[in-house]
Amino acid sequence: MSDHPQIVTLRAARVVPVIRTHSAAHAATAVQWLRDAGLRIFEITMTIPDAPALIRALSAERDLLVGAGTVPDAATARACLDAGARFIVAPWIDASLAAPCRDAGAALMLGAMTPSEVRAALAAGADVVKVFPASSAGGPGHIRALRSVLPHVAFCPTGGVDAANLGAYLSAGAAFVGIGGALVDEARIGAGDRAAIVNAARAAIAAAKGVP
Repeated sequence: MSDHPQIVTLRAARVVPVIRTHSAAHAATAVQWLRDAGLRIFEITMTIPDAPALIRALSAERDLLVGAGTVPDAATARACLDAGARFIVAPWIDASLAAPCRDAGAALMLGAMTPSEVRAALAAGADVVKVFPASSAGGPGHIRALRSVLPHVAFCPTGGVDAANLGAYLSAGAAFVGIGGALVDEARIGAGDRAAIVNAARAAIAAAKGVP
């Protein structure tokens, strides 16, 4: 499951910012500020207006690894892959996303909560299993429990993850984590509070580095 070079990069980074904003302008600002803090991987969600255009612009930057999140169907996946996305994420199980990813040599993350759902996600072609929403599912303890029966699966908990708890998720066996609101606070972005976003990102990076 870890053969994809994208997954190797994701594991090494440990933190994947999930960019979800109401406007493309706020999304672009969030990416720039997070880049200033040292992050180089971004999941651009399809809830952002004209998200594929942002993916195309970011994918032109050779030092970035850009993926598409909340991808609803195969047609959208293809549009994002054509725009340069190197990984596709859906918080549910959708087997139709596997073929476009396979054809493009991209990684696929599908969402699951229970062992049965994890097995179904793998059967549907997932390279990584996204556990969402992680916090309400039981937090790091839930990841540890899943890993106990599925030790070879790469898990990416997302939803309620922040600098304070990401170390616990990684220690519990997560391959890497997705962080949304704790890094992409749209109110702070709208207020022009760059320092708050940069500081949150640096705290997350430091916390990730602190886990063996």
